Parts: sequence; C-alpha cells; structure tokens
Amino acid sequence: MKIIITGADGQLGTELQGALEGHRLYPADIEEFDITDFEAVKAKVTGFGPDLIIHAAAYTDVDGAELNPDIAFKVNAVGTQNLTIAARAVGAIILYVSTDFVFDGAKGAPYNEFDDVNPLSVYGRSKLAGERYVQSLTNNYYICRTAWLYGRHGHNFVKTMLKLGEEGKTVRVVDDQIGSPTNAADLAAKLAEIALSGRFGVYHTTNAGEVSWYGFAGKIFELAGMDVDLRPIDSGHLERPAPRPANSVLRHLSLELQGLEPMRPWDQALADYFKE
Repeated sequence: MKIIITGADGQLGTELQGALEGHRLYPADIEEFDITDFEAVKAKVTGFGPDLIIHAAAYTDVDGAELNPDIAFKVNAVGTQNLTIAARAVGAIILYVSTDFVFDGAKGAPYNEFDDVNPLSVYGRSKLAGERYVQSLTNNYYICRTAWLYGRHGHNFVKTMLKLGEEGKTVRVVDDQIGSPTNAADLAAKLAEIALSGRFGVYHTTNAGEVSWYGFAGKIFELAGMDVDLRPIDSGHLERPAPRPANSVLRHLSLELQGLEPMRPWDQALADYFKE
C-alpha cells in the first residue's frame, strides 16, 4: 500500500513509519510540503498517488492557538480540508488524528465516540473543524482521537518531568485534570491496525485507564527512580490563556463494538517506555 504520513518528523509520525514498515511510505513534513498550500498539497498527493493518507500534522500549541487563532485554524482546519480534498481526488482513504480537546471535560464519566462535542479552546475548535471537513468531504475516512501523548521523539510531558526532576527543585503539577497518558508507539500500532481494517468511522485511541497529571508525574518519577519533591496544585494556580478539559478520559467504544483489541493500560505502556 502507498501511504503518505504528514507530521512525519514528530513523535507520532516517526513511530508510524516503523509501524507501517513494509508499505511504500511518503513521510511528509513541512519541508516536503505545506499542508496549508492547496496547490502544493494537490500536486504532491496527485504525484504520489497514495492509497491512504495518515494526517498526523497539527498546530498543537494549545496556548499559542488561543493567542493566534488564525494560525491554528489555517493548519488544523484548512490544512485538513486540503488533504481531504486531495485524498478524494485520487481515491485515497484519509485517517485524521484528532484530540480529546473536542470535549469540554464536564462529563462525569469517560467520553465515547457518540458523545456530543463542545470544545473549550481555540485549539479544540480548530481540531473539531478539521474533523468536520473530513466528515463532509469524503466517505472513506477514519477519525482517531487521542490524548496526553508522549514518546521517544519530540517534546512531551515525560521528558519535561524528568528534566525538572534532575534540577532538584520542587515540582508542582495539577491534580484536578484526569486523562489517559498515551505511548506514541502504542498509538502508532493501533492507528496502523485501524487504517488497514476498512472499518471507517470515529475511534478513541488512548492507552487504557485514567490518572491525573499529578499522578502521572508521580509514576514517572517512581519508574525513573528519582526522589522528587512533587506537590499537587489546582488548575486555577496556573495562568494559561487556554482552558483545559477537567476530564479527558476517552472510552474506546468503537474499538469494542468492532471487536478490535483495546490498547493496554497506560502504566504498563509507561513502564515499557522506561525499559526501552
């Protein structure tokens, strides 16, 4: 199968290349083509003639999006629109990587794929706009929402905590936001499985279980064997432009209904991350 991977240099895109080894891949990042340039996207997609586009590229600076909404919508909405139109023109399937931020976090239980969306932030609204472009412009799509991603490549919460721990200072982390930390390698493997399944639709793809950011940080320090002065704080103590959902836990109902294997628990995935 011929597959374009956008955001190929990122922590997920890099893992996707390994998960899809054996296929003919076109790993594309900003240097290969700018997804916000419709003519460039059309030319590259037409020239390669993919069977599948996995769209992992995104503007992910949540606070930056709040301050620069035009950039967020240009990349996350218009960029996705361009890729979807180009995919439809060559008869390709598109898999769009979306986010837990399409929900407002007010539900007292994990969100499933059929719950109403209500993003709180510009970032969440821009990613939801991308979802709607995919759903309105083609029938051959997967939308895979994920959350709290970390991996071997790029910047992420795990690496930030390890750096702070090494500095020997008190580390303060919010304890009133819960979610499911997700290993990029696990996510890449699950996206590859879904993308090749032919079972189009919306999926939630995170490691199983839930924890607060504070609890996540504690587990990181435990597995790293670091003695850190870690203290919980409320979100209100952080002055950040963009609001975050208090509940980012996603239930994998579509995987369950389709009889596809769930992703393993987050703490097992994190332990293996440290072993590697």
